[in-house]
Amino acid sequence: MKKGRRGPSIKKFLPESKNIFSTRRFIWGVIFFITTTLILSISFLPERINVKVGEVSSRQIKAPNEVVYVSEVLTQKARQEAASKVEPIFKIDQTVVDEIEKNISGFFNTIRTVKANEKLSKSEKIKATQDKLGFDLPQSSWDAVIEGEAHSLNTCESVIKNVIREHMRKGIQLEALDTAREDILKSVLASDIPQNLKPLAEEIIVKMQLKPNLIPDVEGTEQKKKEAMETVEPVRVTIRKDEKIVGDGEVVTEEMVEALEHLGLLKSRNLYLSLLGLAMFVLVIYVLLILYLYRYNRNIFEDEQKLFLLGLLLNVGLLIDKGIISIKLSENPEIASLVGFMVPTAAVSMLTAVLLDRRLAVFITMILSMFLGILMGNQLHFMIVSFISGVVGIYSVSDISERTDLTRASIYIALAGMSAIVAVIFIRTNSLNLAVLGSVVGLINGILSSVLTIGTLPFLENAFGITTPVKLLELSNPNQPLLKRLMIEAPGTYHHSVMVANLAERAADATGADPLLTRVGAYYHDIGKLKRPYFFIENQVANENPHNKLSPSLSTLVITSHVKDGVELAKENNLPQEVIDIIEQHHGTSLVSYFYHKAMESDNCEGVSEIDFRYEGPKPRTKEAAIVMLADTVEAAVRSLPSTAQGKLEGCVKRMIRDRLEDGQLEESELTFRELEVITKVFVRVLSGIFHSRIEYPDNLIQELEGRKGNGDHHK
Repeated sequence: MKKGRRGPSIKKFLPESKNIFSTRRFIWGVIFFITTTLILSISFLPERINVKVGEVSSRQIKAPNEVVYVSEVLTQKARQEAASKVEPIFKIDQTVVDEIEKNISGFFNTIRTVKANEKLSKSEKIKATQDKLGFDLPQSSWDAVIEGEAHSLNTCESVIKNVIREHMRKGIQLEALDTAREDILKSVLASDIPQNLKPLAEEIIVKMQLKPNLIPDVEGTEQKKKEAMETVEPVRVTIRKDEKIVGDGEVVTEEMVEALEHLGLLKSRNLYLSLLGLAMFVLVIYVLLILYLYRYNRNIFEDEQKLFLLGLLLNVGLLIDKGIISIKLSENPEIASLVGFMVPTAAVSMLTAVLLDRRLAVFITMILSMFLGILMGNQLHFMIVSFISGVVGIYSVSDISERTDLTRASIYIALAGMSAIVAVIFIRTNSLNLAVLGSVVGLINGILSSVLTIGTLPFLENAFGITTPVKLLELSNPNQPLLKRLMIEAPGTYHHSVMVANLAERAADATGADPLLTRVGAYYHDIGKLKRPYFFIENQVANENPHNKLSPSLSTLVITSHVKDGVELAKENNLPQEVIDIIEQHHGTSLVSYFYHKAMESDNCEGVSEIDFRYEGPKPRTKEAAIVMLADTVEAAVRSLPSTAQGKLEGCVKRMIRDRLEDGQLEESELTFRELEVITKVFVRVLSGIFHSRIEYPDNLIQELEGRKGNGDHHK
């Protein structure tokens, strides 16, 4: 990366504002809202023909062009006709049988109550039962009822209920009540109940409240009608050029009005109301977007630059969609409509995912797909294809590892788009030729989306000062100027940085931090040592140490200044702010213990203050910066161990992390104690792999191998 002044940034146009509900943010929101509404309203053409259903046309109207559409009017009529042919469904109401049985039980309970009254004589019991039930029975039947065994009454009651239950099992309608009562009576009289109790059973059946239990099933009938309506295929209408739509003196029907609307000859509603409805729809979308940002992406909501970028992506993407839709592919209306599948929604989706947030990109894709549906005349299939392409684009860049991955994304988008287009065409038209043409359009969509993304991403990165994974991947290239200088001028520091990067990246991946940012931050964390490389032990080739000639305080000043020097170098070379923060915070306010103890051991130790031997800070404020600090400390400490046995290695790692924790260097970071344990295990595992013991081969085996190699070379 070349040195020089930082590139132009959008910051000078959008200065920071502490108030998240600032006037400037509101003004930009209004501007984007108006822009979106205006772009969408271009489709609302002035009224050309004003006719209404039921009116008599004063002129003949012919189709100026060919159009194919799905008629909602005819489809609805076909569905209503299918629903009208559905026979009503009946269901059995079980509560009716329960009520009848309860009524029968009431008769017998009355008899049992009177019968159990010992204060009454037989004649009084008969009289009481007659008064309560109104039954007129022969004397023999009364004798059986009053003096008979309870078992006989129970049997009679059970038989009557069983007969009624059996006859009503299949359901009885209102019209069949009398017939059903007669059938029940015949079955009861033919049963094996005592002969002298049959008059009682007959009276009960005559006087019981028999009701129909087969009633209309309104919900079931409606469900069957609904199913019948769903089986009706949408009615497609093809209108040829110069075909008569409305004749002179004809009464205008709903089908005629619908045809005029699809031909673009009629505006069925007031233009201002249509625009008002459109504005309200856009307003609702923007309010939902703001609420989403406020709830799930607060960092974007509070950043005016990112809000401006989001509005820019949304409106420019919509403007591009409108421009592409205006392209006329063919005179054939079916082929011409394929242009709606060419809109590069995936480009905006990928840019939003890379520059802002992947989840937000899905939300933006959904919004753009809905807007596309409006531009294409509220046709759902264009929305579906647009959404599928956008989501696949987001998935394609979710784990980007190099800029060429954006090119690979075009393949995924094209394949997904082609599949979705072919699917909706087969569903709508069953046309193989149209599906082939749609596949070509889907391929163009994928290529166009990738080209737009690759072409605009570097500009947007620089203009808005956003650090993307692509930017970080470029910075991790060893051919970057600063890394190349570090490799040549301070090779020991470069090797140390690579080791720190390996440790930090693994730890970041294990704790949910950003592995790529952590790795790049580790690469550049010590670039300040380029100013005085030989004052740091890893770059000292000769035995002479320049610190031997300096006082401890001066040596500390030289050592700690590499942080400030690194920040200055990073700014001169336009490194992202996230990387600069890691450089600035990777030592925190830690103590340069070696020179502090050396100063304390000197003769003039009375005026020594610990604060003079500490880095200026600030302390790490992110997981990434804290992990780089720990990796830097551990790598340097392990490198100085006389033995790298497993136990000593693990003990050193734990001790260094504990020291940083007790020194308060991690108190402003987001690391938890559980994550510190994970980091410790990761560091030990990685360092064990680096410093593992090697097999020492015998000298004679080495000589034999070298001899074989020499013989092999001789034969060659």
